[in-house]
Amino acid sequence: MSQPVKTAVQPIRKSYKNLEFLSSSEARTIRILCEYHEPQARFEREGVDDTLIFFGSARILAPEVAHRSLEVARHDQATGIGSEGAVRAAELKVALSRYYEEARVLSHRLTEWSISREGTDRRYLVCTGGGPGIMEAANRGASEVPGGRTVGLGISLPFEEQHNTYITPELAFEFHYFFMRKYWFAYMAKGMVVFPGGFGTLDEFAELMTLRQTGKMRKPLPIVLFGRPYWDEVLDIEAMARWGTISPEDVDLVFRTDDVDEAYEFLVRELSRHEGAR
Repeated sequence: MSQPVKTAVQPIRKSYKNLEFLSSSEARTIRILCEYHEPQARFEREGVDDTLIFFGSARILAPEVAHRSLEVARHDQATGIGSEGAVRAAELKVALSRYYEEARVLSHRLTEWSISREGTDRRYLVCTGGGPGIMEAANRGASEVPGGRTVGLGISLPFEEQHNTYITPELAFEFHYFFMRKYWFAYMAKGMVVFPGGFGTLDEFAELMTLRQTGKMRKPLPIVLFGRPYWDEVLDIEAMARWGTISPEDVDLVFRTDDVDEAYEFLVRELSRHEGAR
């Protein structure tokens, strides 16, 4: 009598290796916990406790890139394949590109200051959303300092390039959940600089302002609104105080400037004054 043919036993998959389950709606809480615990473990391993947050538009170009775009637009208009509107749009990009360079310089100076301090092992790392524009400029400025490290808290989006090349590789993150990304922005932030930006910048700025205003964030957090021509037109905080939707003292939660030296001196003074706060 012939023996029955034995079929290979399929290995039973462990639940924590079941990617189909981990990607399901039932495992959402597990994914959220991963976006808490994995960054926490990496920050502890890398010795990162304190960050300086730079927010701003992903659409702002480096000056050299903006000027090249303007040259192309003018050439196209002269040869009949471009339009006056395209030239005006390119001219606006050139005007905005000043903020890229100023973010780069401010980040560089703050990183130099942090590294050079004696008598303390406390270091403030520039942290951004990890993408292009102002985020790239700030990561770039910090990375250009010898020994400078810089953090990028990226977010997976279907329409935007992420993770500029200036982030310290060990400190490059990509989040799925906006609220977990914003948690890590807020948790380690000891200072914040907000350059001209769109809805995302306003969202991040408003969240941290709300935490400060309500006292849910008790640590000192010096906040710089950089770019007065832009912010004076886009965000009238004084009007909110006049209308009574915020308290008059809430206006003083931000420091407005259009000058790198002023921003640097304000942040260094406030960070030094509140050195013991965590």
